[in-house]
Order: sequence, then C-alpha cells, then structure tokens
Amino acid sequence: MMSILSTVQHPQDLSKLTEEQLDRLAEEIRQFLIANVSATGGHLGPNLGVVELTLAIHRVFDSPRDSIIFDTGHQSYVHKLLTGRQDFSTLRQQGGLSGYPERAESVHDIVESSHASSSLSWADGISRARRLGGESDRYVVPIIGDGALTGGMAWEALNNIAADKDRRVVIVVNDNGRSYAPTVGGLANQLSKLRRGVLDKVRTHPVYESVMDGTKQRLQHGGPVSQMVYRSLHAAKKGAKDFWAPQGLFEDLGMKYIGPVDGHSQKALEEALTDAKNYAGPVIVHAMTEKGRGYAPARADEADQFHAVGVIDPETGEPVSRGAARSWTSVFEEEIAALADEREDIVALTGAMLIPVGLRKFAQKYPERVFDVGIAEQHAVASAAGLAYGGLHPVVAVYATFLNRAFDQLLMDVALHKAGVTLVLDRAGVTGPDGASHHGMWDLSMLQIVPGIQIAAPRDSTRLREELREAVSVSDAPTVVRFSKGSVNGEIDAVERLADGVDVLFSSTEPEDDGGYSHDVLIVSVGTMGELSLDVARRLQDQGITATVVDPRWVLPVPESVVSLAARHRIVVCIEDGVKVGGVGSRIRQTMREAGVDTALNEVGLPVEFLAHGSRDQVLQRVGLTSAQIAQDTVAQVLGTKVPFARRLPGENMPTGEVPVFNPRRS
Repeated sequence: MMSILSTVQHPQDLSKLTEEQLDRLAEEIRQFLIANVSATGGHLGPNLGVVELTLAIHRVFDSPRDSIIFDTGHQSYVHKLLTGRQDFSTLRQQGGLSGYPERAESVHDIVESSHASSSLSWADGISRARRLGGESDRYVVPIIGDGALTGGMAWEALNNIAADKDRRVVIVVNDNGRSYAPTVGGLANQLSKLRRGVLDKVRTHPVYESVMDGTKQRLQHGGPVSQMVYRSLHAAKKGAKDFWAPQGLFEDLGMKYIGPVDGHSQKALEEALTDAKNYAGPVIVHAMTEKGRGYAPARADEADQFHAVGVIDPETGEPVSRGAARSWTSVFEEEIAALADEREDIVALTGAMLIPVGLRKFAQKYPERVFDVGIAEQHAVASAAGLAYGGLHPVVAVYATFLNRAFDQLLMDVALHKAGVTLVLDRAGVTGPDGASHHGMWDLSMLQIVPGIQIAAPRDSTRLREELREAVSVSDAPTVVRFSKGSVNGEIDAVERLADGVDVLFSSTEPEDDGGYSHDVLIVSVGTMGELSLDVARRLQDQGITATVVDPRWVLPVPESVVSLAARHRIVVCIEDGVKVGGVGSRIRQTMREAGVDTALNEVGLPVEFLAHGSRDQVLQRVGLTSAQIAQDTVAQVLGTKVPFARRLPGENMPTGEVPVFNPRRS
C-alpha cells in the first residue's frame, strides 16, 4: 500500500484526504518519527503528541497565508513533514534539517528562536500588522504549551491581544501537563480543572454574540429594574458557564475559550478550530494531548516522556550506547546535594528544568528547599534576591542561553543589592545540534558589565566541585559557575597553584629564581578550553616558541597574577568558548592597560554570529577554534607577520611582514 505521507508535499494536499486516510496518515507520521528520530536523536515525545493537532491546524488554516507559530518550536517536526520536508536522515546535523523552525528551510516557518513563551507576542505583532495592512482575513495561529504559559511574557501578550476584539488570532493551547517535567504552579492547577463545555459552540457563534450584546445594552441603559435584571441574569449565566466549563482563567481577560478538546480526535479538533476561525475575534482553543503518544517507551518514561533523546533503539527506547564519561550536569548534581547536606541555608531554583540542570537529587532529599518556578527565569532571579535577603543562599540553575532573559533582574535585583546569589549555567559555550538559539555563548560577554560579579569557569570535575563551594561561600555579591554540555573533560592537574588561586597548567621551562614564569606566549585558558590550550602550547614548543598556560579558575575579577604574568611574556593569547567581543580576553586586556602593562593580547573566541547547528567539534572547526589554527596564528604573531605583534626581543628589528594601512577613503 502506498504511503499517504509521501503524497503530502504541501498542507493543501491534506484537504483531499478522507477521515480514514487521516487516521492512517497520523499513524504513518508517528512511525516515521520513531524510526527517524531514534536514528539521529532529537525531540521525540513532544512531536508524537501533536500529530492530530498539527494535521487539524493545517486543514483548517491556510499556511503560509495564515501564520502558524510554534512556541519553543521543538514540536514542529510534524509541521515540517506536512510542508515538504521529509528527509530526516540528517536532522539536527550539520547541513541537515534544523530541530526547530527555520526560515531558510520553508516559507511556512516564521519564528526560529527556540526560547519559550514568545509566540503570543509574535502573534500580537503579526496580527496588528495584518490589520494595519488591511488584511483582516488572514489568521495568526500560535501553538503554545501549558508549560510555556508559565512564562510571564505570554500573559503580557494575552493582555494586549484580548484588548482588541476584531483581531483574527486563534491561540491553540497544547496542554499535555508538562514542559520537560509536569507543569507546576497555580496555572497548572487551573488548567487541570477545566472541563469540556457544552455551551462552547453556541457561545462562539456570531448570532449569539450579537443577541447577547444587544440585550446587555438595552438592560444596562434601562431603568433601575432593568439594570438589576441584567446583573441577575449575568450572574446566573456566569454561574452556569462555570459549572459546565470553568474558564474564568481566560475569559476574565475578555477572550473566548473553546475546550478542553481531545487533542487526538481529528474530528473534534477540526470542529473546534473551525468554530474559532468563524468567530470574529481572538479565541483560545484548549487541546488536551499526550506527550509521547503512540510510543510505549516514551509514555512509560516518567522523567520527561522522551522530551529529547539521543540515538536510541526504536523498539525498546533504550540508548544505543551509554558513554562511560560522566556529564558536567551529573557532577553538579552530586555536589549541590552534598552542599545541601552540609548547609541548611542553601536552596535552589530552576525554570521548569529540574532534571536537565541537575537538581533532582537535591529535590528528592529536600523537596521544601528546591523551587521549580516554571518557565520564568526573570522571576527566578528576582525571587533569589528575596531569598538572599531572607538569610538563605539561593542557587539558580538554568541553561546559559536562558540567562539572557533574566539579565535585568541579575543587574538590578541581585547585583545592585549585593545579594549572595549563585547562578549555575549549564550548557555554556557551543552546545551543537540545537543551533543558534541554544548555544550558551553570550554569558561571558553579557555578565562582564555587572558590577561586583564573580565568574568561575571550571576545566574539569574537580574544579567544578571546588569552584561551586567557593561560589556559595560568597554572601555579598552574585557569583556564577558555568560549564559545558555533555561529558566532563579529563582531569587536568596543575603544575602549581599561585597565591590568588590561578592554576599554572604548563610551562616550557622551570620557573625562574623569583618563582615567576617568563616565556614567549602566555595562554590564558578559560574553562573547558584546557585541553585545547595545552595542545596549542605543545605545538608552539615544537616550533621553538616557549609558552605558559594558566587557568584563572575565576575569570572575573581578573586575578592579579594573570596581569603580572602578562608583563613577563611577549604576547598573551586568551582562549574562551564565548563571544570574544567583550569577553574574558577583552577584560584582561583592559585590566592590563589599567596596570600599565602593554603586552599584546589576542582574544580567541566565538564570532558575533548566530552559529548554525552541528556537533560541537564541527562548530568550533567552522569558527577556527582549533589547536592547529590557534597555534598557526600565534606563531605568525610571534614572528611579526600577523597582528597583534608579540613584543620584540632585545635588539630584534620591528616586524617585517606587511601590515595593511587603514584608508578611510577606500570604498
């Protein structure tokens, strides 16, 4: 029998299918996802849960004329399949399909950012633009999960959308009761109470609305008796509605609500979406779905129902290979739990990511001291300031890329008030297959301008443990501990630890009589760049160039010994896996200049670009963050053929290499 999926190259092809064919197509899509995502890794559970929902949206609405927006975007695989992208063999791999919507792939994709809770703001803006452009017949359809609704930004947008009654916005709430883990908070409690409303279809009919509005106007503008009748009828109507379908959560904002709808009934979904489409104003359609639908291993996984998987056996759901190396997250998980045993004042917060950031063990032992605030990083950091004021030491654990959202709170609520709050940034630097919006590459540059902040970048598990302990010992300033995604590096022991805590990892020769080091090149290694920095030093040594490699451990404030060592070397090379503009290297250079040290410094890091997905090694290779490239550039700088030039040796001539002269008139 011919595959139905293979005949669908455009959403319009779905209109030709019968109810039986749609059921077959849904099954084919689930089998396709299980077979393909298990081979490449990716977001499996969320996509298995939105098969019928995505089919219904594309059958009722006309993409791309109607704008379909996926909040977060990890549940867009079905959408990709229905819009002509059915080669998943290189999903999330370099040169292959993105794991999120991407405009370069299709005109059907709109929002590429994979940060949650932004879809309704996009819908607000697009629908305003449509109205101003005279295109009132075009719909905007954001799909937002109940987890993403815990983000305050979503409610800011709802407040604005609800104020305009004539906008064609159909908000689809994909309610599976989870983000990564079960959704928490008052919102989750309210959604769980909502029941199917038998009056929904009647209440969204335009005739019903016109009759109700006319009756309301007549009674409200009548005499005292009429107004009393209106109030009585209105109260009775609301009481009846709340009994059958308590929807005050949304209707108090002035928005029409349809649901809950069975998110796996094609017929029910299409009826609800059609009713919403026919209503001349913003509507919320509440669809109840199951994450991991149709795949027993996912449904049985209590942790996250296969939210994201690596390469797995499609039959069992078990990982194909289990790496022997430990993850950075697991090391943090152990150490924070140990610290919690020792100190009752330590508490932890996270934003809907208890397990991914390594707080599960802490939460199991001390559930009253771990707070999952939902997808609300701003609130988490500001709340942490309050916890610190209350005499506790809060540890806020988030992915590095999501700290961007809480910068104002870090600056004004934590740093300004000198609050002892520790931020633990998981997945810092280049993360790989999740692409531009998930690389944790902005934090080192962004945090540099926060007064009083102290930033640690551990190179291995031992340093992670000790730097975390040092961080939580600071009670009068924000501290940060950042580490990478994936397996922790091998242990790198120091040759020597200097008085201010800087570790010397390598020296081409023994230290001099005064205990210092004087070589051609000082390499400052930031965090996980330790192994790469050591390889660069060895390559330089092979070329007859001496080098010292240091790990500051605490990259901010800049340790005094780093500045002193810089004065004794001909050039400094700072290697970091963050954006080099405004990064650690830039800060060291500024501190050197303030101290009167004029040694040249080369910042080696990531460019100010949105880096496409690929493995971590592939991304680093693309941007030139390899030991071979760095060593080659450094040799040229020492020889004086590439800027910045290393300081000349006594009696040595000035650089002989040609240096391009800036000509402001050159076009």
